[in-house]
Amino acid sequence: MSNRVSNVRPKPDQVLTDIADYVTRYQIKSTEAYNTARLCLVDTLGCGLEALEYPACTKLLGPVVPGTVVPNGAKVPGTPYQLDPVAAAFNIGAMIRWLDFNDAWLAAEWGHPSDNLGGILATADWLSRTRLAQGKKPLVMRDVLTAMIKAHEIQGVIALENSFNRVGLDHVVLVKVASTAVVTHMMGGTHEEIVNALSNAWIDGQSLRTYRHTPNTGSRKSWAAGDATSRAVRLSLMALKGEMGYPSALTAKTWGFYDVLFRGRRLRFKRPYGSYVMENVLFKISFPAEFHAQTAVECAVKLHPEVMNRLDGIRKIVITTHESAIRIIDKKGPLHNPADRDHCIQYMTAVGLIKGNLTAADYEDRAAADPRIDAVRAKMVCVENKQWSRDYLDPAKRSAANALQVFFKDGSKTENVAVEYPIGHRRRRREGVPLLEAKFRVNLARRLPPKQQQAILALCRVQNQLEATPVNEFVDLFVIG
Repeated sequence: MSNRVSNVRPKPDQVLTDIADYVTRYQIKSTEAYNTARLCLVDTLGCGLEALEYPACTKLLGPVVPGTVVPNGAKVPGTPYQLDPVAAAFNIGAMIRWLDFNDAWLAAEWGHPSDNLGGILATADWLSRTRLAQGKKPLVMRDVLTAMIKAHEIQGVIALENSFNRVGLDHVVLVKVASTAVVTHMMGGTHEEIVNALSNAWIDGQSLRTYRHTPNTGSRKSWAAGDATSRAVRLSLMALKGEMGYPSALTAKTWGFYDVLFRGRRLRFKRPYGSYVMENVLFKISFPAEFHAQTAVECAVKLHPEVMNRLDGIRKIVITTHESAIRIIDKKGPLHNPADRDHCIQYMTAVGLIKGNLTAADYEDRAAADPRIDAVRAKMVCVENKQWSRDYLDPAKRSAANALQVFFKDGSKTENVAVEYPIGHRRRRREGVPLLEAKFRVNLARRLPPKQQQAILALCRVQNQLEATPVNEFVDLFVIG
């Protein structure tokens, strides 16, 4: 009896067709989703502008080959660069992710859905400038917001029930998949071309989480999403040229994604694609900290006045947290670079206790040389609250809870300060939006002259005006000479 596998080409995997169906046919009707997408757009671009203050980021930006000129290319906000959309997607993606300050999504897999803006904005700007050169109408910012909502949804819904980190894969695989789907559609790709592009995204070979974890934590975690969204643009362009796809990219026995990289498991889905993720996305407002530690730093800032003059008298500090935080950012021992420090809950919490704040500069070598930080870190222990671990995965809660209590050598102790929902959570949206807008104003002022700042702020405050603005005109507001 022959055991040969049939060479009859199967229908495309359901995962591929479901995504293509959603991208091509689903109409976003949620006003809340579009309003949140506007907030996400400005916050994400603001994070990119702040990253331009760091040479470790800017050294990676610009064209792949110096001096390359791209007529009608996509412009990179906050820089003088005008690049092909693949390179521009990397530039924008690396900028917005560099300081770990853009939005987050916490589920079985975590990630940062606004990472997709790199590919979306670069593609939209390039298409708009090209269309104008051909005498056609450009895309408008509503097109960008729609693509953002759909990319958020694809990445976030897959993440709800499927943990890629548990098999050693980085969450940027979902950035590549989501960006590929929406960018191919933006370029005018057919349903079949979207499926073809998606199949290549899944079989592309995926990033390992090596660069996010001890003892190898490093700066690649700050440009990995830029790489993923840039690769998505490349795959989309290839699909539009007629490059073939691979219908059973996920399910092919022995050779498909499931058997090779997912331990034989199949992706599971709890809900259909809609606008749920954008409506519930988590913003990083107060601190450029890995999201599982946001509430821990908030607790530390609350305890700062009580602790700041008693650092030498501390006996023990207990961080009560949830399982995902312990698995990802519970670190002891030396921290070797900024990327190592911003993924250490003890480091972030120690800075909050000592300074009463936490900024991106606090991860740099000069700040880390403060001997008080490691002294306080050494006295910390992390303890899991199992209910909080369940609440973290509960779709009705999506909490990221932490508590902090400091015990002193004289027998006294602080109260056990707990924060279940970070200020960027949907449950704290009313409290958070004014602070999010203030964060954007600060970031604009870092890079742009007052006239440009005011023009951007005036436009971004009014939903319908922003949505109607041609993409190229919007991007031009962020350009410097």
